[in-house]
Amino acid sequence: MKQHRLHALASLFAVSFSLSAAQAQSPAPAKAPADATAPAKGASMPKLKLQRVSPEVVLRRPIQVVFEPGNDERMYVVEQPGRVLVLDPAARDSKEAPVFMDIRKQVNSAGNEEGLLSLAFHPDFAKNLTFFTFYTMRDQEGQRHDVLSRWTMDKETRTAKPDSEKVLLSIDDPYSNHNGGTILFGPDGMLYLSCGDGGAANDPKLAGQDLGTLLAKILRIDVDHPEGDRPYGIPKDNPFVGVDGARPEIWAYGLRNVWRMSFDRGTGELYAGDVGQNQYEEVDIITRGGNYGWNPREAQHAFPGGQAGKFGSDYIDPIAEYPHSEGVSITGGFVCRGKDAGALEGVYLYADLVSCRIWGLRAEKGKLVNGPEVLHTTRNHLPTSFGQANDGTVYLVTFEGSQDPRAKGAVWRISAER
Repeated sequence: MKQHRLHALASLFAVSFSLSAAQAQSPAPAKAPADATAPAKGASMPKLKLQRVSPEVVLRRPIQVVFEPGNDERMYVVEQPGRVLVLDPAARDSKEAPVFMDIRKQVNSAGNEEGLLSLAFHPDFAKNLTFFTFYTMRDQEGQRHDVLSRWTMDKETRTAKPDSEKVLLSIDDPYSNHNGGTILFGPDGMLYLSCGDGGAANDPKLAGQDLGTLLAKILRIDVDHPEGDRPYGIPKDNPFVGVDGARPEIWAYGLRNVWRMSFDRGTGELYAGDVGQNQYEEVDIITRGGNYGWNPREAQHAFPGGQAGKFGSDYIDPIAEYPHSEGVSITGGFVCRGKDAGALEGVYLYADLVSCRIWGLRAEKGKLVNGPEVLHTTRNHLPTSFGQANDGTVYLVTFEGSQDPRAKGAVWRISAER
């Protein structure tokens, strides 16, 4: 009964926010900071210190923080109902945050896992002023869609141009939950997008193992080179290009509901937190063409009622998992890198929305070498997301003691305890 109560509580927000022959190398890694020295393998990880950013600014259901490439003075806070606010992370006495974008009228945030879910800036944002959003909406017939759009910023006002939206991709979504929802650019310049399995429970559409749908996948597209009728291009090295019946946008599959993913800026590896269903949460390193096993399995375990499947080399194992006795809704994070990372250098941080634990682990070449260890418990601060500045500073985003639609939230700077 305890597990069921916890699972029900988590679904109020995002719980469900709930190697094969095709495997090859991930995109070219980013260059590690020259002054970053990784601790020895097996070195202990420090406990975390959290310092609140702009504590007097009122945030409503914040679920992401992002930064413009090369600019750490403007922190963009994504609010789930459809606004994006701007904070100066160094100004502790701020009382208000300017509005960068407000698309609440077109965003459907009626469900606890619906809304404005992610924002990403183009790598050449300083030149082209282009950024991207991923949000949920309903059309006039009531059909749900998950929408990836391109926008531009007004150079004078430094706010989003409200009439600049160009929809790149609209995915039919049968249910209100499991919308996935991270967009980001890889070190290869391609845009990556995590899509949930469509919702409800048990993957009723069997999307996980179906290469003919974009649901339950991670996608990879070229936003700078449209092709034919598509407002984007298909990278020629995507694993399912030319495969009969497969969508060429797919990079990896068999993922239930990836809630937050990030590239390790030192190795180029793509880390993802995949929300489980009844028993396990998992951390995956995403590889080209990888099949992560949903719904034949949940993490490394057979999923009762799931499709028949071949275990072993057919599915890629997570680098870490945890049972629902330790938490029931994973929030993926970042690998700590940079001159100020210290003992956290190379540590991947991730959290759980309900148990409020933050874990750390180290991995090398896709294999766990250290941890996971619980490094902090945020108690009544519910971790919804992480963010990473250009200088490597990692931030945590939380709801404050409640998952109510009117819930306030906070942003915290993370460092190692001295």
